[in-house]
Amino acid sequence: MLRLGRREFDPHEPVIMAIVNRTPDSFYDQGATFRDEPALARVEQAVAEGAAIIDIGGVKAGPGEEVSAAEEARRTVGFVAEVRRRFPDVVISVDTWRAEVGEAVCEAGADVLNDAWGGVDPRLAEVAARYRVGLVCTHAGGAEPRTRPHRVSYDDVMADILRVTVGLAERAVSLGVPRESVMIDPGHDFGKNTRHSLEATRRLSEMVATGWPVLVSLSNKDFVGETLDRPVKERVIGTLATTAVSAWLGAQVYRVHEVAETRQVVDMVASIAGHRPPAVARRGLA
Repeated sequence: MLRLGRREFDPHEPVIMAIVNRTPDSFYDQGATFRDEPALARVEQAVAEGAAIIDIGGVKAGPGEEVSAAEEARRTVGFVAEVRRRFPDVVISVDTWRAEVGEAVCEAGADVLNDAWGGVDPRLAEVAARYRVGLVCTHAGGAEPRTRPHRVSYDDVMADILRVTVGLAERAVSLGVPRESVMIDPGHDFGKNTRHSLEATRRLSEMVATGWPVLVSLSNKDFVGETLDRPVKERVIGTLATTAVSAWLGAQVYRVHEVAETRQVVDMVASIAGHRPPAVARRGLA
């Protein structure tokens, strides 16, 4: 059972995490949800389309203008509080690697800290433990935040992913993070080239076999773009194909831009796998 905020999710229940970037320079939407009202409208739409988690980020993942911890907090803390007020049952996640920002958003009502940079600040897990919130433990290949991989190599990329993510998850639990609120993420694109990310997807069942709920953040990423030679705005089909494969291999949480489309994909896979009945079953019965 995965427990996040007020919600509980069965092991075979797919969970959609909708991305809401509070940045003026995000790679996908170019700042469309930087201002409060468009961002709140995005939350409302995502919830209506089937997202259980809203993932709020205050710093672009890639290189760009320096964003201080104070500015990151300014972009996220008040927004977290407002989302908590308007949507009391939604699970609120904040994408940050900084402990001081994690502390502030937990005070404002966040339920999950999404540590996409692989524990670069070990105090972030301590914050999650202190507030008894969820934690995403990600493999980033030892990369510094907001850097791109350069000639990175692994003897066995999945072995490294398992070593890092399971190690981070076990440390989090030892600190006091509730075990049922910890997820592991292979970190597609983070500290990886395209072949590494494809292999991580192909071998995702090895992560699932650890027993930790697996989160995948695939949406419109570079490995999809390079695989199909498509620009950012033309990666949805590749993303959804990768999502279907990940769902079949046992991933549970999906961090996405396109909520409605992803909901249909993961529900269809769950029904094929026998974990979800059809929404309607009249054919041959009427």
